[in-house]
Amino acid sequence: MTAFPHQHGDPRGLRERIDAQLRERIEEAVEMAGLELLVALRQRRGRLAPEEGSASDRQEHEALVAELLAHLRRAFGDEIAEPERRAPTEAETITRDGRAQALADQVLLAKRLPDYWQRFEAHRAAYAGILLSERVEAAGWLRRLFGRAG
Repeated sequence: MTAFPHQHGDPRGLRERIDAQLRERIEEAVEMAGLELLVALRQRRGRLAPEEGSASDRQEHEALVAELLAHLRRAFGDEIAEPERRAPTEAETITRDGRAQALADQVLLAKRLPDYWQRFEAHRAAYAGILLSERVEAAGWLRRLFGRAG
């Protein structure tokens, strides 16, 4: 019997379980940030909140998450030295799936940077601010172009 009941039936080692939990946490944080951003963008435009079963809402959410992951990659890349950005060990696998690779890169950064979550939050907030201001300005410009009151 092991010391922790959650380990029963899990053939992964401690390091693999920690990496998987870290990946899940990062994925949840990115998904939630994407959802919050989608809701905020829709509120600014006077649109309804996203619906759970809507395929188009899901696609819009996935696009925002992909944009956020790309922004995080650029933002962290600007802050850290090249060797720290991408130096996988033999145990780490490189994947061809862009989203999975972006998440794997974030896991690697989280393991290497003690202040990863503070940086993540700062980059997420900066991206949301930029995106919200850009999209609001564009909407205002269109309203002026077509003569609608804002």
